[in-house]
Amino acid sequence: MDLSEYFNLGYIRKSVGNKGQFIIQLDTDNPSFYEKLTEVFIDIKGNLVLYRIDQILIKGIKATVGFKNIDNPDLATLLIGCTLYLPLKSLPKLSGTQFYFHEVIGYEVIDKTHGNIGQIESIIDHTSQAILQIVFEGKEVLIPVTDETIKRLDHKKKQILVEAPVGLIEIYL
Repeated sequence: MDLSEYFNLGYIRKSVGNKGQFIIQLDTDNPSFYEKLTEVFIDIKGNLVLYRIDQILIKGIKATVGFKNIDNPDLATLLIGCTLYLPLKSLPKLSGTQFYFHEVIGYEVIDKTHGNIGQIESIIDHTSQAILQIVFEGKEVLIPVTDETIKRLDHKKKQILVEAPVGLIEIYL
């Protein structure tokens, strides 16, 4: 399954009742953007299956979703824990120094003091603070993704201008 054209919207936490309703854990900074969602792809054993949404109610980063044509408790049980996907083209447009993590992999990182410090290898997003993972002169450099650190984003040049906290880059060198 090629997920390069899709993004992870969240996953199904549990079913509610027997009429195709589920509690969804959303993985997004802007849950309200998805209030009018009409369909979603669900990863079922490595295959993306399109499900139409009958109703959706978002509260914080959780949503109660009713899927059309799900009235079988056995099918509902199979969907628990499954990941939800949407096409990348459905992501809302961002402005300024905002970016989606998937779109900046491979971008050059230019530090205000040290100049070009390498390309983004990945973004670590398992902690309370997202972190750019960069390889500079064969060494890993980790830079926090904050409004104070990210100064400019240039999609045409595929560059991010950062101002790393004083002494941070020296720790890795």
